[in-house]
Amino acid sequence: MTSLGLLSLADHLSDPLTGEQTTQAERYRQIIDQALRAEAAGFGHLGLGEHHFSHYILPAPLLLLSAIASETRTIRVATAVTLLANLDPLRVAEDLAMLDVISGGRAEITFARGVMESTMSAFGIEDVNELRPRFEENLRLVIRLLTEEEVTWDGHYRSPLERVRLEPRPIQQPHPTIYIGGGLSTVSCDLAAELGLPLVMPSLFRYPEDYLPIIERYRERMAANGHAERIRLAFPSYCHVARTSQEARQRWRPYLEHYVEYASDFRGGFGRPLDYDGLLSGPAICGSPAEVVERIGRVNELLGLDTHYLLFDLGGLPDAVLWEVLDLMGDQVVPQLASERLRRSGASVLE
Repeated sequence: MTSLGLLSLADHLSDPLTGEQTTQAERYRQIIDQALRAEAAGFGHLGLGEHHFSHYILPAPLLLLSAIASETRTIRVATAVTLLANLDPLRVAEDLAMLDVISGGRAEITFARGVMESTMSAFGIEDVNELRPRFEENLRLVIRLLTEEEVTWDGHYRSPLERVRLEPRPIQQPHPTIYIGGGLSTVSCDLAAELGLPLVMPSLFRYPEDYLPIIERYRERMAANGHAERIRLAFPSYCHVARTSQEARQRWRPYLEHYVEYASDFRGGFGRPLDYDGLLSGPAICGSPAEVVERIGRVNELLGLDTHYLLFDLGGLPDAVLWEVLDLMGDQVVPQLASERLRRSGASVLE
């Protein structure tokens, strides 16, 4: 059964209609308030992405997730990506364990290697060819630190550890959920399958069907490695809903186009059309509640998703519109999705 997630990458752009821009503090508070409304609406997951030195203003998502965890009770709190190759794996393991304790066992994390050379260089990595082996070494060490009572370790990219015991200990066992950010990389896909970890797709301007080959590879390799029962997939979509399809499409257009103009250098279309109609045919979901329910359900079924993340707060969308969208999701979209899930499965609760 597919659970809904709220995704924010914390782009800090001006409103394209008014030119107004929130302060950075206001933008952070908006993300916290989004999480509260998403929890009330029945969303099961929250994901926050990590970026550096740009108009994406969230370099340390675990910090903001801790604040959100203290104000929420049920929604699972996750990084949509943590760029593990750039970070000390011991400190990441400590921070994740702390978030798990603060949240009462609701912490999740997504690890990816990252591709921005400017970020890599700023964090002291001079050779781009080091990113992949650093990422894999750090990932394996984080898992050991979270699961073993004491860790003695020697690797290539940081100083050795001698009988280190992670404190605090995470609540979730054997460890908080760890996703691998995959995209179209067979290497990341194969690493997730080797370790028996969930796989999450990136927020690129690609169509859902573009990911079918990598998803099929992940499923096959998970099964071959004896992890068939642990297959879990997550995928993000840009999303907007209004009372009518016409209202949704007209209202969202300047904000989505504003966001794409900024983000295409980061996210990439890879040959896919980035015009408004093209986006609404693929990576973006927009329309009335019934249309949004239908599109979400179609993507869930196509990809076989466990979690479908929706990104609403892009392109300088003002608070009043954002709250209207989230309230409409809670009032009409989530209940309709729940009813459809109950009809198909015979289950009695919304995950």
